[in-house]
Amino acid sequence: MNENLFTSFITPTMMGLPIVILIIMFPSMLFPSTVRLVSNRLISLQQWFIRMTTKQMMAIHNKKGQTWTLMLMSLIMFIGSTNLLGLLPYSFTPTTQLSMNLGMAIPLWAGTVILGFRHKMKASLAHFLPQGTPLPLIPMLVIIETISLFIQPMALAVRLTANITAGHLLIHLIGGATLALMNINMTTAFITFTILILLTVLEFAVALIQAYVFTLLVSLYLHDNS
Repeated sequence: MNENLFTSFITPTMMGLPIVILIIMFPSMLFPSTVRLVSNRLISLQQWFIRMTTKQMMAIHNKKGQTWTLMLMSLIMFIGSTNLLGLLPYSFTPTTQLSMNLGMAIPLWAGTVILGFRHKMKASLAHFLPQGTPLPLIPMLVIIETISLFIQPMALAVRLTANITAGHLLIHLIGGATLALMNINMTTAFITFTILILLTVLEFAVALIQAYVFTLLVSLYLHDNS
């Protein structure tokens, strides 16, 4: 294959203008709302999934933390649908862009930290210095805890970017190997194609799991600060 390995990660353009905003807005069309008393099976399944996820994720929060329910549910639905759409042929996955993931992680992380310093100032400051710390280690521990706090949004964004990018690269490489082996050995090509199918199924699971992990970590940061 003459195509560059990283071509699928380039931001698409139309007439010289980036269309990534339209791609980001497209997943919202997959979650229609209904005014009917009895919904169809798709919307009923969607509502059941949202209720189950909401109940599991928000059970640990107090009333102050539960005010973030709509934002967290919107976040997991957006990331999950975006990751799944990226598995379609000739499509673009916005979550493979570190800049976009940082754009989601930093404001959410900053919101939880500001909430903690606003309502739990003493408890938030206590995280920088564990109880019983020897006096000579106090400056070093404060620096380490400060760095670990500021690295949290970077870890969120890099984790999502790395997992989605790695899966797409594996599918790209194994798909190219399958096409090349079809002219050499059909048995080996069939085995490689089977691996490709299994990897694609795995990537569907990874797409949903990474959306859940990203939202769950934001929820845990919120729980620590609310």
